[in-house]
Amino acid sequence: MYAVILTGGKQYKVEKGDSITVERLSHPEKEKEITIKEVLMVHDGKEVKFGKPFLKDAKVVCEVISDFRGKKLISYKYRRRKDSHWKKGHRQQLTKLTIKEIKV
Repeated sequence: MYAVILTGGKQYKVEKGDSITVERLSHPEKEKEITIKEVLMVHDGKEVKFGKPFLKDAKVVCEVISDFRGKKLISYKYRRRKDSHWKKGHRQQLTKLTIKEIKV
């Protein structure tokens, strides 16, 4: 059984036991379990169910492993002969999740 979920503006194909890295989710420190209700599709081995845009009763239960910052990305802009250039760094805030259960 697998599902396609939407979080952080991106779609992820997940199965039970998978570990995924998504954009930072807001959650209290003591909360170690998150339920994602934005389920776009579920395939249970026999049939495929699609939502319009989301399935009503479907949800994915995830365990929060950690919050961390991603690898630094460098953005550099240079204009020749104009003595104009800039360099910026960016580190994305991320959350690591483990999929515990897919409920339909």
